[in-house]
Amino acid sequence: MVNGFVLFNGLVYSSFKPLVRAEAMVVVGDRVVHVGNESRALKIADALGLEEVDLKGRVVMPGFIDAHVHLDSIGINLATLDLRGVGSIEELKNKLREYVKSVKARWIMGRGWDQELFRERRWPSRFDIDDVVSDRPVMLVRVCGHAAVLNTRAMELTGLLNAADRDVVRVEVGNATGVIVERALDRVEELVRDSYTLDDYREFMMNAMRYAASLGVTTVGFVSADLKSLQSLIMLERGLGKLPTRVRAYLNPFDHGIDVIELLRQLGIRAGFGSQYLRINGIKVIADGSLGARTAWLSRPYNDDPGNSGRPNYSFDELMSIARRSSEVGLQLAIHGIGDKMVETILDIYSRLGNAQVLRHRIEHASVLREDLIKRVRELGIALAVQPHFVITDWWVVSRVGADRARYVYPFKTLIDNGVMLGFSTDAPVEPLNPWETVYAAVTRGCHEGIELCRYTENEKVSVADALHHYTYGSAYLLREEDELGKLEPGYLADFIIIDKDPLNIDEKELRNVKTLETYIGGQRVYP
Repeated sequence: MVNGFVLFNGLVYSSFKPLVRAEAMVVVGDRVVHVGNESRALKIADALGLEEVDLKGRVVMPGFIDAHVHLDSIGINLATLDLRGVGSIEELKNKLREYVKSVKARWIMGRGWDQELFRERRWPSRFDIDDVVSDRPVMLVRVCGHAAVLNTRAMELTGLLNAADRDVVRVEVGNATGVIVERALDRVEELVRDSYTLDDYREFMMNAMRYAASLGVTTVGFVSADLKSLQSLIMLERGLGKLPTRVRAYLNPFDHGIDVIELLRQLGIRAGFGSQYLRINGIKVIADGSLGARTAWLSRPYNDDPGNSGRPNYSFDELMSIARRSSEVGLQLAIHGIGDKMVETILDIYSRLGNAQVLRHRIEHASVLREDLIKRVRELGIALAVQPHFVITDWWVVSRVGADRARYVYPFKTLIDNGVMLGFSTDAPVEPLNPWETVYAAVTRGCHEGIELCRYTENEKVSVADALHHYTYGSAYLLREEDELGKLEPGYLADFIIIDKDPLNIDEKELRNVKTLETYIGGQRVYP
């Protein structure tokens, strides 16, 4: 008897661009072998002795491919204090006060606050946190992941309290506020992660992958992966034989003093090295900051902070060196660039490399894009990993960049119309991992929530079919696997989900309420 099954009596979306609907799908082993007419599919199943699965009118579509997530942070975040949506510093303190009662870990960790939501209209400080916890180190990371507030104990332990560091925020008289950004935050996160064991990491990774599968995400681009995370994933795959989701890793260029690019060169590892479940794709570089922390590098100053244009995290020569060395050994680059000046610099670098399109180098986020930059992205054939839910979360962005630049912010429809390949993603845990929240944001642009950016950029709404295409095939393209993932056509891997509604036949307000009922990877059910 052949190992496989037929799905019938439902609706199968095998592709969203072109839009292809079918009545049934046949899976043999880990591959799709037929998509089409129900009677034909049942005849194939009968001839091969396959199991017959009645969909009872439900909908099948390719599994979501999230091109840009922080898998380790998702796992850690599931085990830490969730501060998303907190409306005041007092509320933050109350949540922290309750949380510490049940936490025994040395470091108290939380994430998700946004000072733009606070009634106090200010950033939190170490003194706020000291009011709740003063004897144990505390770090609460902003929703964007580019800023955090530490209590005094944490500032002392890390040596940042009196450090002369531009990434340690101070008041005019010189006292540290407890807020840190960018590289200072990177160093503290590295210190905290060092306290976790490999067993801790395996648990974080497993929880994150299972959570992704429960939401219908079948493949992730794991960016900013450190060597400890990679080691834990290798150990999990070795022990289990396969992972709950497919993982494509983009490693940090440096890790605890290790030159990762040189290490991969010596090992002969190039993009795509690994198994069907776990592969090393390339190198991720965080080249600037975020709009929320006002550290993204803009070509003109921030509208609400006229003395500040943000800044790069690397000099041009430093970034060029990383890019050239990565390209020379056949590693795909995924460079984070949010501000338009940073995107311009990345494009300058990619144009000098000469092989950017061959290796399919990417730009992550590309949040502020002038028309001339869109033209250059198209001409160079650069793919972009974008996060539509930023449109809703960054509800303050018009005041940040000014009305005259609002049209440059998250211009998804313009990019699609110009033939730029987009891969949709969440940057989770920065944004919710639930893909239907992202689809909703791409289609509505926050107009139903009264998001100010919608008034300026309603023309950048995308269709549901386009959103689903770029969340499946588009992201597979970014991962260089569009010949096996992102569609349900004969020969493709049988990575699919069964959902409770037809997303192309419901009101757009209902998109965020679509539920994943079952998730399959390689023809095997991984959820529930």
